Amino acid sequence: MTQPLLMIPGPVEVDGEVLAAMARPPMGHTGAGFIETFGKCLDDLRDVFAAPDGQPFVVAGSGTLAIELAVANIVELGERAVVVDTGYFSARMADILRRHGAQVESVGAEVGHVPELAAVEAALARGAKLLTVTHVDTSTGVLAPVKELAALARKYNTLIVVDGVCAVGGQEFRQAEWDVDVCLTASQKALAAPPGLALVMARSRALEAFRARKSPVASYYSDWSLWLPVMQAYQARKPAYFGTPAVNLVVALNESVKQIKAEGMEARWARHRKLSAAFKAGAEALGLRQVPVSEDVRAVTLTTMYYPDGVDSTLIGRIGAAGVVVAGGLHPAVAARSFRVGHMGVDGIGQVLTTLAAIEQGLGIKTGAGVAAAQARWLQP
Repeated sequence: MTQPLLMIPGPVEVDGEVLAAMARPPMGHTGAGFIETFGKCLDDLRDVFAAPDGQPFVVAGSGTLAIELAVANIVELGERAVVVDTGYFSARMADILRRHGAQVESVGAEVGHVPELAAVEAALARGAKLLTVTHVDTSTGVLAPVKELAALARKYNTLIVVDGVCAVGGQEFRQAEWDVDVCLTASQKALAAPPGLALVMARSRALEAFRARKSPVASYYSDWSLWLPVMQAYQARKPAYFGTPAVNLVVALNESVKQIKAEGMEARWARHRKLSAAFKAGAEALGLRQVPVSEDVRAVTLTTMYYPDGVDSTLIGRIGAAGVVVAGGLHPAVAARSFRVGHMGVDGIGQVLTTLAAIEQGLGIKTGAGVAAAQARWLQP
């Protein structure tokens, strides 16, 4: 049976060398081979996040755990947090913050839009310890202006946490240059590794805020005081233990990060921009209207589109019958009217053209207009 092409916003297609690394027999987590592999992976992740001064954490778990790892260690009972709300996962961030005792103010916008910077600034002016932003909200395909929001955070002496689950490794992100305190992601998105690892990159202000806590971290598994010595030991090429790491996943992630570094972050960001532009040109040629309202708020790692008039979610099955897996809608306001295509990680123009051909087949379009438009856009200098 032919394996269908996976074009959802994660998990994504994985390179054969990464799969081969994953399939090796498990190593002991305190043995010299794994210590070197994990230590190198942690070191190299600084390049992926563009955070040479960052402290990486890699812990077995999902992107939701990564959110909790990021905020549970910073926020204490009663402290204010401002959430830039661009979709489903921004709301999840707010929920996690509330569960850790934060007083949350969400600054939102209509679906497909980003909140006005002036509204975010007004919320920060009322005082806040933390500002959170979802760089790419997978439910809407909306891209948030992280650089500008980080500058606002600095203006009001507020820590900023960026949810980069559907962004890091594909969407341009410069953690140190933009002065972002914490960024989080997961292994199965633009990092192009199998699911199962939560990743956090914390910089000095966040670590200082953590060390200045007056109360213990409410989540035992998320507590940096338990994970930080382990991460630092592996980076120093020494054994350490708190919880057994997912050794095979770490080996696979290390292989993927090695490939990412070989490509180079500038080239990788450029490839994702070009791939996104090609897919979106193809979608536009098929009359598919995007959920994000304008080009400047559209992510490069996925495209979220409305069904054409008279078409419903049965389109997903017809695309699947053509050999490509895409995702249905997720944001409650548009879930029944939209679908999503991921194009990140190791994807290239071949996967994009195959996906558009499958969408054409699902829609009953025989002209090849989407494929032609995408190919023409890809060939532009």
